Amino acid sequence: MTTFLQSLNRNAERWLLLVFYVMLVGTMFIEVIRREVFSYSSIWGEEIVRYSFIYLAWIGAASAVKERGHIRIDVIMNYVPHTLKTLLYILGDIVMFVVACVALYWSWEAVHVSWTFGSVTHGLRISQVFFLFAVPFGFALVILRLVQSFLRDLSDLRNGRPVYEGDKLFD
Repeated sequence: MTTFLQSLNRNAERWLLLVFYVMLVGTMFIEVIRREVFSYSSIWGEEIVRYSFIYLAWIGAASAVKERGHIRIDVIMNYVPHTLKTLLYILGDIVMFVVACVALYWSWEAVHVSWTFGSVTHGLRISQVFFLFAVPFGFALVILRLVQSFLRDLSDLRNGRPVYEGDKLFD
């Protein structure tokens, strides 16, 4: 069971991103063929693409937190000692954690209101809760990854290891 959980921890965002990306590209491909070849398009295809993209964005944000891949200006990080660098990363994680908690609360409120009033999508005619849930789901993943990052940074600080800075996109 622990092997499964470790694999899930390593690859959860990757698999979710793959599913939503394939859904987005596949639906978009089908809709383009339908529109260009058959001169017919559907409203549900547009909705599937739109909501898949929203899920992609929020799951991608959690993946970026996990890999420390968010855009940041880190020139000063090259000139500070390892301990201060670790403390700055921890401070950044704490600030992002507070923002994510506030955003999770308010995004969950929108899901609750949609659930209460039974709002449905225009094309698919299914509950809008499934699609509004993308935002609190994404922020919950971000919070989980921030807690993991915080614990990893504390361990690095205690053991005198250099802080994890993520993989470099460009050198």
